[in-house]
This record gives sequence, C-alpha cells and structure tokens, in this order.
Amino acid sequence: MTGSSESVRAVVLVGFMGSGKSSVGRVLAEKLGWTFEDLDQRVERRQGKTVAQIFRDNGEEEFRRLEREALQDLLSEVHAGRYVIALGGGAFVQDSIPDLIESARIPTVFLDAEVDHLLARCEAESERQGAKRPLLENRENFRKLYEARRPRYRRASLRKQTDGKTVEQIAVELIQDLALEKAAVDKTTRD
Repeated sequence: MTGSSESVRAVVLVGFMGSGKSSVGRVLAEKLGWTFEDLDQRVERRQGKTVAQIFRDNGEEEFRRLEREALQDLLSEVHAGRYVIALGGGAFVQDSIPDLIESARIPTVFLDAEVDHLLARCEAESERQGAKRPLLENRENFRKLYEARRPRYRRASLRKQTDGKTVEQIAVELIQDLALEKAAVDKTTRD
C-alpha cells in the first residue's frame, strides 16, 4: 500500500456489480470530507451518453478507451484534493487500469461478497430502478463472469468482505483499515 495516511490522497474501490462500490464510496467520501467520483458517471458526463449507449453505439473497446482516458484525467486531479473513486465492474480487470492506479500509488479496495449475495443485490436494485440488466437474465452467466473476474479483483491492495454488513459499517472499517483521515478543513473544526 502507500506510506502514511497523510500521503493517501485517494482510494479506489473495485469489485463486481452489486458489491457496493458506489454506495460505500459515497458514504466513505462523506465521512472523510473527500470528493466521491464514479468513473462510469464521469464517462457518461463526458460523452453525453449512458454506458449502455456507448457499448451499443461504439462497442466495448471504445468504452474501455474512454474509461481509461477518464481515469487518467481523474488521477491527474488527485494532487489537488482527496478522492474516493468507484470503478465500474469491468474496469479493474482491464490490464492497463490496475497499472495506472498502482503507478499513481493509490490504494485499491476489492469489495467482495458471495455471488448469491451480489446477485440478490443486483436484482433488488434492478427492481427499484425498473430496468433489468441483461446479465441478470442468466444466473449461470452471472456466476461465471464473477468467477472469471474475481482473481483480477484480488490484485487490489486490500480485500474487504461485505456480506452481512451495512454500507456504514464497511465505510467505518475502511477508514480504520487504511488509516484514513478527514480532510484538513474538518480537523480545524474539531479542535
């Protein structure tokens, strides 16, 4: 991992769909007074299209190029602030993405859970949104993709099991595990 907590300018959350990257990321950033950034949303804002539209119109290869470009730009901004960054489920399994993050000396956290738990979370989220993800149509394909990606996720600096924990509990544990500190502006108000 990195050196002292003072040197930690960002944390990157990785994992399979349903692992809680965005939910945990938002709560973690709020607790720390850091900025939360969802990489998929950054790509969508830049392109004026959803991830699904980019895949449909331009293909996965172009989406991965845009994703890598957006991450490079985001990593160049880290020196000016502190960030919690959530990657899309397929980002960290791309060869260049972990290398980019490692070269920036930013710790990565693999949010992991049992596959049945991930599937249940994704199905519940799809119901709330009123839209079904294509991958949820076939439970066996969901499992196979999870098993194929899991070894790549394990390249992360830290693995955090999330089964049976609330988003709040996970965020608190990550603050402790990574010895993260609130932004300096928060420190002055506590004194």
